[in-house]
Amino acid sequence: MWRYLAGGTAVIALIVAGFMIFSGKARPGPLLPAQPVAQIGGAAIASDPLPDAAPEATDKTREQKRFDRYDKDRDAKITREEYLLQRRKAYARLDVNGDGTLSFDEWAVKATTKFADADRDKSGAMTAPEFATTAIKRKGPFRAKCPQAQAVAEES
Repeated sequence: MWRYLAGGTAVIALIVAGFMIFSGKARPGPLLPAQPVAQIGGAAIASDPLPDAAPEATDKTREQKRFDRYDKDRDAKITREEYLLQRRKAYARLDVNGDGTLSFDEWAVKATTKFADADRDKSGAMTAPEFATTAIKRKGPFRAKCPQAQAVAEES
């Protein structure tokens, strides 16, 4: 019996709640603000918030600039040698003894040097404060070439 009474009360409560929600006086306002209207020669013309012409593209696209970095002889073709040139330079910098093969120590020279610099007491192990010195140094919160970031930096 109590179940029927509780169920009936719940149904009545849902009906009342639905009625209150759908008969409320709140009405949504306009989703977008009204567009400004300009008066030209007595006629009202809506002004266009977007410019008529798109900004001009640069002469060279990003991909064209990348292509030009690889095309050393400027023949509009990238040969295998041109493509691998950057890798050969990076390999040569790592191959300290110039024997044409990389040992593990040559390959890991940056990490080895970083470890040696951080291990201040030369114990062969880093403590937590020593390890904290190996964290990557982040630049400021702004990008360097961003005009807004430069203006904010100058104000500070």
